[in-house]
Amino acid sequence: MTLPTEAATDDGMLDRLVAAGADCVRINTAHDGPEVWAAMIARTRAAAEAAGRRVPVSMDLAGPKIRIEAVARAEGLRLKIGERFALAADAGAAPDLPVAILSHAELFAHMPVGQPVWINDGKLRARVVERPGEGCAVLTVTGARAKGEKLKPEKGVNLPGADLAIPALTDDDRAVLDFVAAHADIVSFSFVQTVEDVQSLLAELHARCPSGALPAVMLKIETPLAVRNLPQMIVAAGGQVPVAVMIARGDLAVEIGFERLSEMQEEILWLCEAAQVPVVWATQVLDGLLRDGQASRAETTDAAMGQRAECVMLNKGEYLVEAVAFLRSVLGRMDRHQDKKFAHLGPLKSWRLP
Repeated sequence: MTLPTEAATDDGMLDRLVAAGADCVRINTAHDGPEVWAAMIARTRAAAEAAGRRVPVSMDLAGPKIRIEAVARAEGLRLKIGERFALAADAGAAPDLPVAILSHAELFAHMPVGQPVWINDGKLRARVVERPGEGCAVLTVTGARAKGEKLKPEKGVNLPGADLAIPALTDDDRAVLDFVAAHADIVSFSFVQTVEDVQSLLAELHARCPSGALPAVMLKIETPLAVRNLPQMIVAAGGQVPVAVMIARGDLAVEIGFERLSEMQEEILWLCEAAQVPVVWATQVLDGLLRDGQASRAETTDAAMGQRAECVMLNKGEYLVEAVAFLRSVLGRMDRHQDKKFAHLGPLKSWRLP
């Protein structure tokens, strides 16, 4: 599960999480800093030792954050279906429209007329209808709630179906790798898409661990290009370090289409089963329970389906300890029915012959 900031200072949080059934902790390097990370790791190690168990630490590299950096002429405005706005490199590129400034100018090379663009995990969906300049695209909203959606800074931007040739390892990632390489058991590699991305990370790890063992690498699969290159990336990483795969269903669903997500989960699970590579089932697992203290029926079934992977990831939330215990109970009950992709066909206990 993902550790919240307070895990660095709360004396009993890690003990409660480990007692509830947590087997691995995740630290997102996009938040907090080395002092907080070190405290989280120290408390994790202490809780694991007290419980007599090994609890590995996974640290996420943030990767390229394709986001809205700023907005102009959009304050308080809700965009509805059929309305127009612009994505641009600067606010003056479309003076008569609401404008969102993109974090990566190279995205404009992948925005021909007709290209779909999803913002904020698809809450605002649009299509490019005009290209008035190299650093500007005019879009029409094709999907939003009836009351409309706001353009806000820091919201993610996706171009479904486009192969974005953006290196996965950023300067910010390299800056935190000194700490990560020295402390993490697993390096979780966000937005990895190519063998070259994998080789770049491994080279950076070798430079920081010249005489010691490298941490394991987890490939977070978030784009169609990553899906296509997954077999080659597994070979490239697995030849040097232990490797795992995370089905990062948030961005992946936006990129390939929600209706294809279940199919793609199955294909990734089967590929990794054949390659004997462990899989992490991730994104929005038991989100309602984490946030509100009560899981929905669909969330409970989704959590049970995670039995087909080696690991199920929970995000942080107010009810994290309760969510870990609930997930442990659900997966424990599924143990007698399912082992990864294979059904046990065990005896049914709900009915008895007279």
